[in-house]
Amino acid sequence: MSIFTDTMLEWYASHKRELPWRDTSDPYIIWISEIILQQTRVEQGRDYFLRFVGRFPDARTLADASDDEVMTYWQGLGYYSRARNLLAAARAMNGTFPSTYQGVLALPGVGEYTAAAICSFAYGMPYAVVDGNVYRVLARYFGIDTPIDTIPGKRLFAALADEMLDRLHPALYNQAIMDFGATQCVPRSPTCATCPLADSCAALASGRVASLPVKRHRTKTTDRYLYYLYVRAGTYTFIHKRTADDIWKGLFELPLIEATSPLSPDEFLAHPSLQAMFAPGERRELRLVCQGVKHLLSHRVLHADLYEVTLPEDTASFSSFLKIRREALGEYAVPRLVQLLVEAIPPDKSVGDR
Repeated sequence: MSIFTDTMLEWYASHKRELPWRDTSDPYIIWISEIILQQTRVEQGRDYFLRFVGRFPDARTLADASDDEVMTYWQGLGYYSRARNLLAAARAMNGTFPSTYQGVLALPGVGEYTAAAICSFAYGMPYAVVDGNVYRVLARYFGIDTPIDTIPGKRLFAALADEMLDRLHPALYNQAIMDFGATQCVPRSPTCATCPLADSCAALASGRVASLPVKRHRTKTTDRYLYYLYVRAGTYTFIHKRTADDIWKGLFELPLIEATSPLSPDEFLAHPSLQAMFAPGERRELRLVCQGVKHLLSHRVLHADLYEVTLPEDTASFSSFLKIRREALGEYAVPRLVQLLVEAIPPDKSVGDR
């Protein structure tokens, strides 16, 4: 065992985080936790995990659930393709979780990192995990400036991670190095003064801690402009499900008009798509509730406005939308952005008032 590996295990013995998905070998539970943590911080994901496995404690229960219910329990976590993949995988495995690395890797939404985590944690298989924390720890300790987002970089770090792996205790080692990167060797302002690897860390010795690991490509973002309508038709409102192969597929949202550039209130009110939603000659009132709400996704910056529309309860407008009682809106899985917009409606106009 190398000094690096031995130090990881010694550090972990006294710094291990107590997490609800630790100390189990149930591959289903580990799978759920790893999928949640793919794009979610531990602090945020903990409560979602407990709620999710409380309702869906095993693969068969999850497989038998409806798409809408699963999306409701996933609401707020974002990256909803993860929930769709979970459901597809649960239905495909027919109640029996795969017991081989290749079988786990073949599950929808599972890549090499997630398969390695599941197989090492659940089955004790000698597969090294390589996530963002592992990239950072290895790059700094060994002083590697090969970009981690290139094919040569991925191969180099995968080989190094495998070399450092404790094959007798792969689960323990993988958890150790991930916790070390998450709490000790953090991205910004790591606690190098108390680091047990400080004496042999190449990045610390050369003053390159802040510059490692290296990424070659920067994520390009695009702006999208969303104009939502919260309809008050007596005790009813209107929603629809997003079905296109786009963000938030499978979630419900308020009536929406999307533009390629910002629209002023006057431009929005004159928009042909807005006019097409209303029945001809029907009395209506529109009010701007909030404007310029910014919501960040991985590759997109969403700019949202919310308008409140008041119509008669027996309105003929919005006929292509699903008409629901306003107090029932919370029963539908909606994107976090829509939830925030609805919460911005003043109390006397909020969902459920009569």
